[in-house]
Amino acid sequence: MKTTWRSASLAASAVAVLALTTACGSESGTSSSQNVGATAPAGGIAGVGVGTGVGSGVGSSASAGTTGGAGAQGAGELAVTANGELGKILTDGAGKTLYRFDADTAEPPKSNCDGDCATAWPPVAADDISAGDGIDKSLLGEVTRTDGTKQLTVAGWPAYYYAKDAKAGDTTGQGVGNKWFALTPEGKKAKASGSSSESGTVQAGLSVRKDANLGEIVVDKNGMTVYRFLKDKAWPEPVSNCNGACLEKWPAVAPVAFDETEGIQEKGYMNFTRSDGTKQQTINCSPIYTFSGDKSPGDVNGQGVGGTWYAVAPNGKLVGAPEQ
Repeated sequence: MKTTWRSASLAASAVAVLALTTACGSESGTSSSQNVGATAPAGGIAGVGVGTGVGSGVGSSASAGTTGGAGAQGAGELAVTANGELGKILTDGAGKTLYRFDADTAEPPKSNCDGDCATAWPPVAADDISAGDGIDKSLLGEVTRTDGTKQLTVAGWPAYYYAKDAKAGDTTGQGVGNKWFALTPEGKKAKASGSSSESGTVQAGLSVRKDANLGEIVVDKNGMTVYRFLKDKAWPEPVSNCNGACLEKWPAVAPVAFDETEGIQEKGYMNFTRSDGTKQQTINCSPIYTFSGDKSPGDVNGQGVGGTWYAVAPNGKLVGAPEQ
C-alpha cells in the first residue's frame, strides 16, 4: 500500500509540474490571449460561421436597430464602413456605429455595462446577425448578459451602440470617458489618425520602440520604458520580488489584453496575482514594471539600476544584461 500511495503522490506532483510548465515553460503553453469561457465560440451565432445558433435567430423578424431581446438591439448584416477620421469601423445594417468598452473583458467575454450604462450604451443583440463583406465570421460570437440576453461579441469584445448617435455614420461615442471606442472589423479600438489620447485614442497598451543605444525595447501606452527585475522569477510560475518601497519606485504594469499590444511575443504573455492580491502583466512569463525615475517618453533612466533592472525586449528577454 505504501508503494501505491507514493506512486500516486509522485504522479500528482508530475501533473502539477506539467501544468505549470505548459503555462510558462513550453512552446505549447497557453497565454492570456486565449479566448476562454465564452458563452459561444467565435462564429457561434445564428447564421454566422459554423457554431450553433441562438434560439431561432435565423430568419427572425428583428431588423437592424430593433429590439433583439430585453434591452438589446439587433444589428442585421454587419458592414465595414470607411470613416474619414477613424478608418475602417464596424456598423450595423442601418449604418449605426458599433462600440466596445474598456471595462469589459474579451478573455473570457464579459459585459460590465448594465443599468444606466446599458441605457446609454445599448448592447447589440446576438440574434439576426450576418457578416457582410470584409468581416471575418470566425471573430463573431456571443456572451450571455446578467439579464439572460445574448450580446454580440467581436473577437471576444461585447458590442454596443451609443444612444447619442442620432443617424447612420455618427461616431459621437468615440473616446467617451477614454473608455469607449468604435470597433474595427478585427475587434480592436478604432484610432483617429494623427490624434492623441485626449481625443479618445490611445496607442497600444504595450508596443515596441527603437532606442538608439538599446535597440528594440517595450514601452507602455504612454511611451514609458518597461523593465524587468533580475530577482523575480518566471518559471514555473511568475513571482514578483519587488514589494513595498520597491514597488513605489518600480510600479507594476497592470494587465493588458494581448490584442492591445503591437510587436510583443505572444508565447508566455499572461498576468498573475501578486502577493498583495493585485494583478501584474508579464512578457514571456516575466513580471514587468515601469520606473518612477523616467519622466518623459523615451527615458531609460532605469536601465542597469543596481545591476538588477533592465529594459525588456519584445520577446521578454533582458536588454543589455546577462541572462539568469
